[in-house]
Amino acid sequence: MKCRSVACIWSGTPPSHRVTATAALTHPPTLYTGGSDGSILWWTFSDSDSDSKIKPIAMFCGHAAPIADLAICNPVSGDRKAENFGNIGLNSSLDNNCSLDNGALISACTDGVLCVWSRSSGHCRRRRKLPPWVGSPSIICTLPSNPRYVCIGCCFIDSIQLSDRHSFDSIEGDVVSIDKEVQNRKPTKCTVVVVDTYGLTIVQTVFHGNLSIGLLKFMAVVQFGEDREKHSALLVDQFGRLQLVPISKESHQDGEGGNGLHKSTSKSGVAILADELVEGGQFVSLATCENIIAFILKDRCIFRLLGSDITIGEISFADNLFSLEDNYTHSHVIGGMFLESNDVEKTMNTKEAHETFSEKFAVWNNRGSAIVYVISRTNDEFKCEPYCEIPSVSYPTDIRYSICFIQMNLYLLRIESVCSHVEEPAPWRPYVTIWSLQQKNNGHGKLCQQSRMVGEGFSFVDWIDNSTLLNEIDSFSGENANLACWKNTVPYSKNTHTIQADEIDGVVHSEKVVSSSMVISENLYAPYAIVYGFFSGEIEVLRFDFFEGLDSPGASPRLGVESPVSRHCYSGHTGPVLCLAAHRMVGTAKGWSFNQVLISGSMDCTICIWDLGTGNLITVMHHHVAPVRQIILPPARTEHPWSDCFLSVGEDACIALASLETLRVERMYPGHPSYPAKVVWDGPRGYIACLCRDHSRTSDSIDVLFIWDVKTGARERVLRGTASHSMFDNFCKGISMNSSFGAVLNGNTSVSSLLLPIHEDGNFSQSHLHNYERRVTLSNIASTSETCVNNGNPGKLSPNTLFVLQSKKQPIKCSCPYPGIATFSFDLAALMFPCQKLDYTTKDSDKQENINIKEQGTEAPSPHGMTADDGSDMHGSSPDNVEDHAWIKSLEEFLLRFSLSFLHLWSVDSELDKLLITDMKLKRPENFIVASGLQGEKGSLTLTFPGVRAILELWKTSSEFCAMRSLTMVSLAQRMVSLCHSTSAASSALSAFYTRNFADKIPEIKPPLLQLLVSFWQNESEHIRMAARSLFHCAASRAIPLPLCSRKAAGDAKFMRSLSTTEDDEHEIAKKELTFKDGSDSDWSPETHRISQDEESKVLAWLESFEVQDWISCVGGTSQDAMTSHIIVAAALAIWYPSLVKPTLAALVVHPLMKLVMAMNGKYSSTAAELLAEGMESTWKMCIGSEIPHLIGDIFFQIECVSVPSPNSVGEHQAVPASIRETLVGTLLPSLAMADIPGFLTVVESQIWSTASDSPVHLVSLKTIIRVVRGSPRSLAQYLDKVVNFILQTIDPGNSVMRKTCLQSSMTALKEVVRVFPMVALNEASTKLAVGDAMGEINNASIRVYDMQSVTKIKVLDASGPPGLPSLLAGSSETMVTTAISALSFSPDGEGLVAFSENGLMIRWWSLGSVWWEKLSRNFVPVQCTKLIFVPPWEGFSSNSSRTSVMASIMGHDGQANLQENASSLSYAESIKLVILNLDLSYRLEWVGARKVQLTRHGVELGTFQL
Repeated sequence: MKCRSVACIWSGTPPSHRVTATAALTHPPTLYTGGSDGSILWWTFSDSDSDSKIKPIAMFCGHAAPIADLAICNPVSGDRKAENFGNIGLNSSLDNNCSLDNGALISACTDGVLCVWSRSSGHCRRRRKLPPWVGSPSIICTLPSNPRYVCIGCCFIDSIQLSDRHSFDSIEGDVVSIDKEVQNRKPTKCTVVVVDTYGLTIVQTVFHGNLSIGLLKFMAVVQFGEDREKHSALLVDQFGRLQLVPISKESHQDGEGGNGLHKSTSKSGVAILADELVEGGQFVSLATCENIIAFILKDRCIFRLLGSDITIGEISFADNLFSLEDNYTHSHVIGGMFLESNDVEKTMNTKEAHETFSEKFAVWNNRGSAIVYVISRTNDEFKCEPYCEIPSVSYPTDIRYSICFIQMNLYLLRIESVCSHVEEPAPWRPYVTIWSLQQKNNGHGKLCQQSRMVGEGFSFVDWIDNSTLLNEIDSFSGENANLACWKNTVPYSKNTHTIQADEIDGVVHSEKVVSSSMVISENLYAPYAIVYGFFSGEIEVLRFDFFEGLDSPGASPRLGVESPVSRHCYSGHTGPVLCLAAHRMVGTAKGWSFNQVLISGSMDCTICIWDLGTGNLITVMHHHVAPVRQIILPPARTEHPWSDCFLSVGEDACIALASLETLRVERMYPGHPSYPAKVVWDGPRGYIACLCRDHSRTSDSIDVLFIWDVKTGARERVLRGTASHSMFDNFCKGISMNSSFGAVLNGNTSVSSLLLPIHEDGNFSQSHLHNYERRVTLSNIASTSETCVNNGNPGKLSPNTLFVLQSKKQPIKCSCPYPGIATFSFDLAALMFPCQKLDYTTKDSDKQENINIKEQGTEAPSPHGMTADDGSDMHGSSPDNVEDHAWIKSLEEFLLRFSLSFLHLWSVDSELDKLLITDMKLKRPENFIVASGLQGEKGSLTLTFPGVRAILELWKTSSEFCAMRSLTMVSLAQRMVSLCHSTSAASSALSAFYTRNFADKIPEIKPPLLQLLVSFWQNESEHIRMAARSLFHCAASRAIPLPLCSRKAAGDAKFMRSLSTTEDDEHEIAKKELTFKDGSDSDWSPETHRISQDEESKVLAWLESFEVQDWISCVGGTSQDAMTSHIIVAAALAIWYPSLVKPTLAALVVHPLMKLVMAMNGKYSSTAAELLAEGMESTWKMCIGSEIPHLIGDIFFQIECVSVPSPNSVGEHQAVPASIRETLVGTLLPSLAMADIPGFLTVVESQIWSTASDSPVHLVSLKTIIRVVRGSPRSLAQYLDKVVNFILQTIDPGNSVMRKTCLQSSMTALKEVVRVFPMVALNEASTKLAVGDAMGEINNASIRVYDMQSVTKIKVLDASGPPGLPSLLAGSSETMVTTAISALSFSPDGEGLVAFSENGLMIRWWSLGSVWWEKLSRNFVPVQCTKLIFVPPWEGFSSNSSRTSVMASIMGHDGQANLQENASSLSYAESIKLVILNLDLSYRLEWVGARKVQLTRHGVELGTFQL
């Protein structure tokens, strides 16, 4: 399981976001907007009586291309509905009548990447790229009958524009030119596929081929036919012509290979309104509602019935505000949609929809004005009445903007995207206004038709004001003024919405708009600088000084509270900086002395190379004739001199290879048909793969892959079509396997991590794991630190110690998904073990090291030297020394401090913040705009906007985020204590804050998800395990899953939350919890606490649910993890919190828990075994009493199978980890044995004959007996004879193999029995063993004597009560079970045996004799005692000297008589229990002379007796 916490650093300027797609949820009200850069904004809606606000709280980063469409789906399968989902409605301009009970967001970009985003946490559940044969997605429609599946329409034409139903520019010539271009093209291919949102797999290909109509522009899924159960895809071209394609119900028959393609056989609707629309070019959009189709034209709207040519109504816009308002001659309609309504007057009869209907219909124009109509049809009469209107927004002529509308409940949202810059790339800013759809009386008895604006939302103002950046940094003072000016000039919605030109000019100046960004992470331990490239051509480097002072092993770290950031600005470009890269030199440049360089590409077609140490400009390169978009660095294991080169990719369709040693272009790779958007460099094999699109074809454009030889510059191969993508993915996979951490992009570059495919760690082979070669020396890291501080003067360090990062885990992974956004992903497991000492003792290691040794300059390679990916010279390891270990400890402390500084939620607890700064020496990142985030699948990210309000919103909505962030903080705090004991106070306070105090301060936050926490109970790090368990217990009462929660638990939890945290209240809470536990323990029974069959089925369904839920995708788990975590959570709650869960939960979960134990799952079986052992006596025994022997036998079978290696498994790992075997043997087996001792003894006795003599089962049985003897001696007392017989059988001389295997363990077990039980005696001198009956009938007690050499029974001694024995228990029967032998002891010579019986207070003496024929006689006739001595009662002795005597003394004589009377009437089983309860094992007989013994009890002498 992976626990990755994300911190995000935002630049001082808001990111650009031009809205291209929208989607909305109704419960809770949520808006999603997709942008042209691939980003998706998550907006939350807050409604109040006075004002309504909508604010963005997070950005979804999963796409690197423009968002084509957004839709709401339900990834949970079929009828199974998750408990944590509410009612969700879909609102889009095409399918606005779909209502879903559960929901998630699915997004598609033009590059073919699909993402499914969780509704609650916002993280990416699934990320997948469609196969290339599908084409470029343009439209997503959810299937109305099953929202788990979505229908995606894709096109192949390269000039495909994002659907105009989402946005429209004020420049109108664009659309006309596109239509003319499309009209001249040949018919293009189209693909319609059905995708399962659960796994983003294609389950059906609805259509694949050339459409009978033109280019696909709109698509809707309609229910067509008499039964209205058949789905059809309604395809519409740019001229309004229709084509209906049926969707098969058997949606799982077709796979991704495109087999079984369905082509349209329906010609209905083709050429509807063809002449009218083609001639005028007036068709704009299309909307559907049931079987009604609305054709939206620029000047009118036509309504028709699906499947017929009948026009049922028409709305003309010639005489309304669309064409007359504000004297705009170019104003026209650009979109429309049907609105959902809860009005009583709305009626829709599906069978008679063509006769009667009433709907609300909204249309809007390119100026932002909208009209809502009420359309109805009764008895073939069509009526249309304006319902309300929304005024337009007026912008100056030089301002570009786009408008779209979407419905959310009873509101209509207008989303505007505004850009004030003419040049590209230009920043776009979104602006949302909220308009009410409810009419109100104007005071004169008439309804107002003017819609009321009830709220507005600014996307990029509040989070800047809430940050501390603008108050701390003087260099951003001008930007602060710009932002304030921009805040005041956001379009203000009035009746006319007129915006002055001088106000728009003050939006955000380009001087501080970020055009590219990059994080420099040296040695892959932690980032040390962030680089921003601006539209003005300037470059700014922000360096972290967190690692200042980590100079050498002998130096002490210099920690201070000064500002941990230094800034440097570089000026050299005349256009926007589009790409960045940083590289540490492997060799040396001729005539230069720089060690690390910064490479920047710009819109001015130049490439600048800077010395990062001094900040000087080294050179400017002019080999491109178009803007430079990408800088690609050499990957790992690239040979010299290519390791000091870089690739530059320009819009001139040319790629150049330039050398940093010669500072000139060495190779040119021209001839690409267009700009190569994806370029990768395979260093070890010496090839470059460039994927671009060929626009020269007259019909469809296709992707082309060019493969170049780096050394010769020759073009090796050109692949077209789908083969190009397959080969490109193969290139990326090969580079990932050779790189340090599976990254396709090497080093520090500004190329987006979302652009190239991500290969998960699980895809790498074990050999690459061992061949991992990115190693770090002390001099490398220290020189980096010194370079940052002292401008390139590295300190003198010990170069002889080599360290390596653990496996392929990177503690802090850095990326920049979009310009101006830097993200740090902290891997908890890697932070626990960031580095380890590396020893090279084998020849193979030396060979592997010497593979990559190349001569560099005049330096000769050392025998153990090697070159890291960043060019640092490595040396062999030396013996350990104190300085090295101290340096490693300091490095770990710095990593933890850096992580805690960026992950901690500052400004919530001021006292804690001060303690962290003073005691733990954390540095608060005051000079950065820091936010939180979540890691999604395959490199996707969910980033909150800055400010405590937005970050707390994620804490309040996502229990997955709460669990992961709390687990990370508590684990790091505990790890910090182990490294630095002086931080124990601050670490304890930090742990307490994230376990309890945070929830007390802000009760609205979600409790951590229990299923996620239990998945870390078996983590390899002790700190993570303890943190996960602590968080589980702190959150259990607030986070019980709803199906498991008892009826009173909800009210009790509410009561407990309402209490304050004062001492009195805490005592009251503790008292209430104690009452719950006592009541549940005493009153529990299936008869008194029954639940309904429906509730029981819900519990079983929850336990057996296998759907991959949100938390599973957060930690990278599987469906098996989901099921097992549910079982673990239910079992833990049944044991520790029985009063809060349903009473029958234990009976329902115990069998799945047993199956999980026997499944030998490495992640959960140990935990399941611990839970089964811990709750065996209190919870599970009453449920599985009769099944315990069978479970013990299964455990022995597992031990037998996994402990004896087969000949075929030599050298392989055991099927069961050692930790599971240790838990089974050391924890579970003893608890099972104590729960059913006779069953356990029966099983172990059968193992003697059913398993091999040298089987480890016998040793395990003996160890278990030892634990049972220590843990439950009273319960074992009545089976002493069986226990001793089993131990003696294991050392039987007749079985030499078993005796040799078990002798030592058997003697240990036997001595432990003798130590605990006084009625068992061993005389090593005479090798005799005596075992007396601890309990039995008075006239049927005996003592058995064994010879240890032959392991045989030699005598039986009669220990029954003698005739005339005075009865000390009034009314006792001679056949009643009572204590028989209380203590035994052999004489020192072994010839005599003395026994004491508490029942009767008598000491017996037997003379055994030692002649040899007595051993041979085997006479088992009970031998009477030689002498009998009655022991006088001692002071404090009672006739019932047990716990019952205490009760008798309290109750008085009458009570004692009643107790004795009750005892006489007890059944045999009950009397056995009473005797076991009263059994006293503290008596001892010790020889103090030749014929004298001393009787003691609890070490106190009771008397000395002469024999």
